[in-house]
Amino acid sequence: MKKFLILLQVLLAFSATSQNKQILYNFAELPQTLLLNPAAETNYKFHVGVPFLSGFSAQIGSKGVVLKDIFAVDNRNINDKIVEAISNLRPNDYLKLNTQVEILSGGFRYKDKTYISFGFYEEIDAFGYFPKDLLTLLTEGNNAFLNKNFRVSEISYQLDVLGVLHAGFSKKIDEQLTLGARVKLYSSALNMQSTYNTGTFTTTEGVNSLYTHYLNNIHLNARTSGLVNSETNQYIEDTSQYLKNTFLGDNIGVGFDVGFTYKMSPQLEISGSILDVGFINHKTNIKNSKVEGDFVYEGVIFTFDANTPRNYWGEIDKRLKEQLPITEDQESYISWRPTKINAALKYSFGERRSKVCYDNRFKDFYTDALGFQLHTVFRPLNPQLAFTGFYQKSITNKIHTKFTYTIDDVSFTNFGAGVSAQIGSVNFYGMVDNLLSYRNLSAANSLSLQVGFNVIFN
Repeated sequence: MKKFLILLQVLLAFSATSQNKQILYNFAELPQTLLLNPAAETNYKFHVGVPFLSGFSAQIGSKGVVLKDIFAVDNRNINDKIVEAISNLRPNDYLKLNTQVEILSGGFRYKDKTYISFGFYEEIDAFGYFPKDLLTLLTEGNNAFLNKNFRVSEISYQLDVLGVLHAGFSKKIDEQLTLGARVKLYSSALNMQSTYNTGTFTTTEGVNSLYTHYLNNIHLNARTSGLVNSETNQYIEDTSQYLKNTFLGDNIGVGFDVGFTYKMSPQLEISGSILDVGFINHKTNIKNSKVEGDFVYEGVIFTFDANTPRNYWGEIDKRLKEQLPITEDQESYISWRPTKINAALKYSFGERRSKVCYDNRFKDFYTDALGFQLHTVFRPLNPQLAFTGFYQKSITNKIHTKFTYTIDDVSFTNFGAGVSAQIGSVNFYGMVDNLLSYRNLSAANSLSLQVGFNVIFN
């Protein structure tokens, strides 16, 4: 329980919305767009990402609670604000964290119509639903909630710290269709997860005492990989060990991305991708815990007998361990990556211009574009959807901008903007999401930032 509460506090402090990078998707032919659609269009010979600087992204926010709900200066008691915030939670409210840092990236053209890209990035991905019943029980107790079933099933979370080694290709089939795919090798440094729990805690008026407490059909599990040393049974505190395990450690998995881009006309384009279809096999430094059973507790009825004193608490503890045992093991297990789907439709218009491509031919393009994008990420309870409308504007052949408006289950006022500029062979891009939230960050449901530097040779 202590470890779960610590995890919950960490998620609340650094919670984030999903890996949806709607500004970056198919924008300005940036190399990083190939990570969102392996069939994104490229018209350069090769590229090299600046190590550790080519791609950084962080998305921060939460659904259900924001900092202002708890820490606003309004002369209200903080305990009252916590109780109110918890009471307003809904079953699907959640916390997320996702950050990615590209360590190395590059790509080159092969036989004109095929572009091969590769790289290595590190990722932190955390997701957890708010366990409203548990939080209510901890903050208000059970006295005011007689006959209420507090649900253990609301405890559901997963935390991953991993490295991803990847290679992919984008092949132009003809003037209309481009297909792409990417294979990924996952190396997990840390995994913590607890899903598909069942059971309830209920308090009723008692017969032999004031209250009777029931723990019914309890099935609570927690799996960890990379957190505890299997040989010493001690927590791994050396951060360098985690960094080392993100590159070809013992807990390895595989996955793939696929995508397409299809030009229905010179001005109308449709594209889509499926990302992170894969899994990780955890087999080293495993510690799994499980609690199963039922338990009824009616309190303690004290009787005094000087000749035969009783250890009441010892008896209760023994019965609890017998009826609701905690078992631990080091069995390997598989965790699945959260699969994501993107789809977009773009209509280009405005001034028609030309630029030199990799084969020294001129390619025509339009300065403006409008369109929309759908994004889905699959999570334990239900898929999370986002709808984005966007407008792109090419100021020059080297400077491009993109503006977005996104609706999702976190916010209906998410406006974003991005810019990509190239001076010589050096490219810089920067993107910021949820611009209106910067007026009051404590009230923000989500924030997003993406920046990077590349060297691109046409």
